[in-house]
Amino acid sequence: MTKHVFITGAAGFIGYHLAKFLHSRGDKVLGYDSFNDYYTPQLKRDRALDLKKSGIEVIEGDICNVPLLQQSLKLHKTTDLAHLAAQAGVRYSLSHPQAYVKANIDGFVNILEACRLHPEIKLIYASSSSVYGLNTKIPFSENDRTDEPASIYAVTKKTNELLAFTYHHLYRIPVTGLRFFTVYGPWGRPDMSYFLFAKAILANQPIQLFNQGQMVRDFTYIDDIVEGIAAAIDLGAQHEIFNLGNHQPVELLQFIEILEKALGKKAIKKLAPMQPGDVVKTYADIEHSQKMLGFHPKTTLEEGVLHFVKWYRAYAT
Repeated sequence: MTKHVFITGAAGFIGYHLAKFLHSRGDKVLGYDSFNDYYTPQLKRDRALDLKKSGIEVIEGDICNVPLLQQSLKLHKTTDLAHLAAQAGVRYSLSHPQAYVKANIDGFVNILEACRLHPEIKLIYASSSSVYGLNTKIPFSENDRTDEPASIYAVTKKTNELLAFTYHHLYRIPVTGLRFFTVYGPWGRPDMSYFLFAKAILANQPIQLFNQGQMVRDFTYIDDIVEGIAAAIDLGAQHEIFNLGNHQPVELLQFIEILEKALGKKAIKKLAPMQPGDVVKTYADIEHSQKMLGFHPKTTLEEGVLHFVKWYRAYAT
């Protein structure tokens, strides 16, 4: 049976790649995106244009526009809703908390309400590794405590998980949350560190390494993430939460070396103190995802960074 997948945030980084993947395997895909200006809307427009060339429509609309959202879901005969639209970014949440409440909490309630009215729709939504917050147990397991968030962004993502559980409990809505770990790759978000680093290195500008460079991240390539999302869609669980990470945390300084090699240019490093809202290390325990989703990341960091650099040189330089 052909799936009719409705993707919010389809002009975003992950949404764009998911739309192309699902379309290529034969699913009917409809995108929905507000094209907001958190980062340059032109990048989102270019993603949407590329989707259009592949035969994928992206409706311009906000998840807070309830009539348009519900109408679009109904017209698409949606079977699966991949909710990826959100106000992203940890540091931005420190100065613009209202934007996160509106998009990530109010907007998510609108998504859940739409699913309540159409209980045949299976909901898959984006959570984040940020929910682990100040948890010091490594690697992060889905069963670990997530009640000490380190940022307002993390609070909104944890709130999503709580709301999803409660809507499932009350209305039996099928819900699956996906905790993404530092997703990177072509067409990525320009506010992400790897994107900023590449831009600065090529421009002979210094890069800021917070916590004196003593940071560790579980970088996960976009193609691996998309395969994990698609597997979650196919599973169609009643209520689940999965980690989607590479399970191979890398020190930031090592990542910089890999990026330097791919760019063929050395970085000018500027060490800086730890930033509010950040955590020192992320590391995904993916045993549950391996067992339930067959999730096995295949892309090495060296391969993934090369793919990103090739795209970046063609698109942004």
